[in-house]
Amino acid sequence: MTDSPEIRNHIRRLRFERGEWTQDQLAKRAGVTRHTIMALEAGKYFPSLLLAFRIARAFGVGVEQVFEYLPTPPA
Repeated sequence: MTDSPEIRNHIRRLRFERGEWTQDQLAKRAGVTRHTIMALEAGKYFPSLLLAFRIARAFGVGVEQVFEYLPTPPA
């Protein structure tokens, strides 16, 4: 069990709900590389606050619809 909070994202689902956007299409809309989108979807990278807002804006939704904060329960 990890001690750090987890941030889950819904990027892949949102891409497909938007007409099956490719990772590259989302990357261009958010101003990042496809590798950044790949790392985010895989949960290997957590975005900066600015990037989280840019991705949400690309989808036309709020940040909380893209990223979900799952706090670690107190010990």
